[in-house]
Amino acid sequence: MHNFVFEKPSTVADAVAALASEDAQALGGGQTLLPTMRQRLASPAKLVSLSGIAEMKEIGRSGGALRVGGGVTHSDVAAGGHGSLSTLAGNIGDPAVRNRGTLGGSLANNDPSADYPAAALVSGATINTNARSIAADDFFAGIFTTSLNDGEIIVSVDFPVPDASCYKKFEQPASRFALVGVYVAKYGDSVRVAVTGASEDGVYRWTEAETALTENFSADALDGLSVSADGMISDLHGTPEYRANLVKVLTARAVAEC
Repeated sequence: MHNFVFEKPSTVADAVAALASEDAQALGGGQTLLPTMRQRLASPAKLVSLSGIAEMKEIGRSGGALRVGGGVTHSDVAAGGHGSLSTLAGNIGDPAVRNRGTLGGSLANNDPSADYPAAALVSGATINTNARSIAADDFFAGIFTTSLNDGEIIVSVDFPVPDASCYKKFEQPASRFALVGVYVAKYGDSVRVAVTGASEDGVYRWTEAETALTENFSADALDGLSVSADGMISDLHGTPEYRANLVKVLTARAVAEC
């Protein structure tokens, strides 16, 4: 690994200032960045650790929504008793990953097979940064791409609490990433469905299923729907057709368990 400067600020303002220097990179839990650096696929001149910022490690309520700090680890979310969100967090990776990985780091990285992007998108979450608040529908911009600007930090995320919700994941057994993951959430008379792990464009909403489930919230409502294999990921773990079929199967299972 190459030489670099390491800073660990204690406030968001200090972190933003540190990130203003040339070729600086924010470091959350480091579950993606550090392996990338070891492989010399990334070589930032400065790492700015966010692990010392207390305000980014809080979980509470804000306006009826669950507010989770960007620096909160997966294990802390899993232990918090927050319904399907805690269940999702408890099935990310292994204990080492859960004890180091953070909500903000996962969303900022936006891996196409990550779990948290589905949680944010299905809930219509609000991603709060040091500069602004971004609706989840406007945040994700393709695989490994978001609307974050250089030096912008995810301070917290507000998750509206659903009336009913369930996340079902068909995982790749070695990494426990989602080969396909489907999150279904019901809010009053409306339903949202978010899919991760399937599309070459990253996390997305299955709007046809949302319409059908809003009219009839049961697995039977999906019977007449089909998922196109166009644009689905193809790799050694599954064909596009396989992933397309999993989207429908997992959606039905999630609805049945809501």
